[in-house]
Order: sequence, then structure tokens, then C-alpha cells
Amino acid sequence: MTIVISANTSWYIWNFRLSLIRELLSCGHRVLAVSASDEWTKRLEDVGVSTVSVRLKTKSINPLRELITLVSYFRAYYRCGASLVLHYTPKANLYGSIAARILGIPVINNVSGLGAAFSKKSKITALVAFMYRHAFRKAYKVFFQNADDRKHFLDAGLVSSGVCTLLPGSGVNLSLYTPCQADNEHFTFLFVGRLLKEKGVEDFLHAAALVKTRTGKPVRFVLAGKHDPSDPHMADTSLLQLFLNNNIIELTGQVEDIRELLCHADCIVLPSYYREGVPRSLLEGAACGKPLIACDCVGTREPVENGVNGFLCKPEDPEDLASKMMTMLEMDQDTRNLMGRESRRIAESRFDERIVIDEYLKAVDSLTASKI
Repeated sequence: MTIVISANTSWYIWNFRLSLIRELLSCGHRVLAVSASDEWTKRLEDVGVSTVSVRLKTKSINPLRELITLVSYFRAYYRCGASLVLHYTPKANLYGSIAARILGIPVINNVSGLGAAFSKKSKITALVAFMYRHAFRKAYKVFFQNADDRKHFLDAGLVSSGVCTLLPGSGVNLSLYTPCQADNEHFTFLFVGRLLKEKGVEDFLHAAALVKTRTGKPVRFVLAGKHDPSDPHMADTSLLQLFLNNNIIELTGQVEDIRELLCHADCIVLPSYYREGVPRSLLEGAACGKPLIACDCVGTREPVENGVNGFLCKPEDPEDLASKMMTMLEMDQDTRNLMGRESRRIAESRFDERIVIDEYLKAVDSLTASKI
């Protein structure tokens, strides 16, 4: 079949779906990537994926621009002769599904978190829910990355129970991310992700300052991720600079291969209250055998067994986050090592990307058989 992988950026497809693409190619399918073009587009082409660019602005809510995006998806799917489309990220799920439905192309959607639109109820929430209801009406299958999102969609009547399947996030490559022991003079807390306010970046900053005043131990707080000052959802630039100038935090920017930073970290922290799917940074940290501290919120709580492989903190509560960090910092090394081993166990038993890939291959095979 001609299978389209559709998401907002080539970066997303390369970083989150490359293993699936390789499996589909090895099965003899033709694979196309449909997304907004970026510097990762050429990498996809180099591994045998055809690419088609769509006009898409992730944060736009301008009606005319959104109509242009819908038309762009329609043209892309019509021209490439798609047999099946696999959708990821919100706008691909919405506009791509509508375009595919008009063209009679079966789709498999993946709800990788609901993000800001569903974090707080608003007119936008109601509009997006309406669009999901119509976009998913004819979906062949809808994968959800956590049980909370699946329940939300079912309760709101946005999707039929017969097409829903729960996946363990996007999974993690257990042979690529392997246990490694940090050997630091300074205990290191590591945040990995886009520096969005709703991912708890500012809570991380304030908690770091609290910990620095309460401990006599050498400790580092490292943030690795993209910061776009033009994005209104990003953490406050002046606040980041203030904490950087006062030597409370360290900023690395976006890191292409995060494994070295993970290896040198003692604990992975993500205080996100963003309605995540299941954050890849926590899965990669768990696979590397690291204790985790995460917000007790949709998606972020999934890979954390509180008190077993890490701690859950209250959302938007720097004081509680600092308390969990202090507990982690004051533990003896043997206890932290045990937590790290439990993280690896959880990654192996629940979040192996092989589980995700096999579910997709099963769905593709089932659809192929139904057409014979």
C-alpha cells in the first residue's frame, strides 16, 4: 500500500515515527511523509520516504489560514494516491482526517495528548471538540496514549468505542536507550522538552531556587529544549535569563541526541500540566534507568509509580516540586539506584516501542485483508 505518515513537522516524524517507517518499508509498503517542511525533511528522504509539504502553522487559529491548511491536505492526499493515512499531532488529526474522508481514504489517528486546547475550558475547547467529533467519525482506528484521553473522548461522544485502542505512548527504543550510571560531583536534575510554560518550566525554575537555598550539597538544574520567544506559550524569557544569570539553572538549547545528557543526569524532572500523551522524555529517562519526578497530571503520571521509581508532584506547585526534589537529593545512592532499576523495569514491561509498532502493523494488515 501507499501509506502516508502525517504530522505537523518532519522533525516529529523523524524523532517519533522513524522505527515504524522502517518497519513499513521493510514490509514492502511505499511510505510518504506529509508535513510542514523543515531541516529533517531531507533525512526522511534519505531513508526512502517520499515527502509532501503542506501549509501548516501549528499555533494559528486564523480561519482563512486554517482553510488553506485543509485544502493543502486535500491536495496532498489526492496527488499521492494514498491507500491509508496515519495521523499524528492535532492539526493533522483534524484537517488530515477531514480531507481523507472526502477522498474516501481510511485513516488511523493517534491522539498524543490534548495540549492547551483542553487544559482549560474555553470557546476554543468547544470548537476543537466539535471538529474532532466530525474528523474521527469515519476513522478506521483511533489510538490513544493514555486512558484519561480515551475516557474523555468516549464520554464526550467524540469517538466510537469500537475503534479505540490504548497504546503505551509512542514507546521507547530499549536498545537505543540503555541503563547508564551518572558519576557527577554535582547531583543533576534534568528537564527535557520544549520550554513551554504549561510544561512546568517556570515551576522548575522556582523549585530549583528553593532547593538551592535548602541544601548544602552541590546540585545542578539543567533544561534541554527549544525556546521560541515569539511563541506566547513559551516560558518567560526574562525569567529564564534571571535564573541563568544567578547560576540557578543551565540551558542547553535543543539537543538532537539527548542520550549523553540523560546518562549524566541523576533524576529526570517534568512538572508538566499540559495534558500530555505520555512524554517521551520520561520514557527515555526510565529506559536509561533514571528515577523520575513528574506532575500528577494526565499523561505525565503514566510512567511513574509514586515512591517506586520516582515521585509525583502537585501541578503548578513549586513548593511541592522542591519537596520531592529534596527527598530525591537526600536519598542514599542505593535507594536511588533501586528506583532507577524500577524505571527500567517499567520501560521494558509497559513502554517498549515494539508494542506500539506491532499494534500499527496489526491494524495495517487487518485493513489490507479487508480490501482483498
